[in-house]
Amino acid sequence: MCTNGINTGQFEMMIEQIDDHLKLERRWAHTLGHKAGDAGYATVSKKLHEAQALIDDVRALLDEAKDALEDDAEAAGGVTVELV
Repeated sequence: MCTNGINTGQFEMMIEQIDDHLKLERRWAHTLGHKAGDAGYATVSKKLHEAQALIDDVRALLDEAKDALEDDAEAAGGVTVELV
């Protein structure tokens, strides 16, 4: 569906692509954080785990953005085009 010039289906898929990318980066931050900790680099380990937590926060915001996309599309005035 297209609302006010935005194809909401494609827009949602693009948000999901960002989330998929961040999921991979989170895994790397987690893995490297443990490797650094195992090697005795406590500060590096701590910073990587902090980065991991921030990535979790970003992913949560992306989920909220997907929910808001539906709400905003329903509330948007103007032209709505649906494929039939």
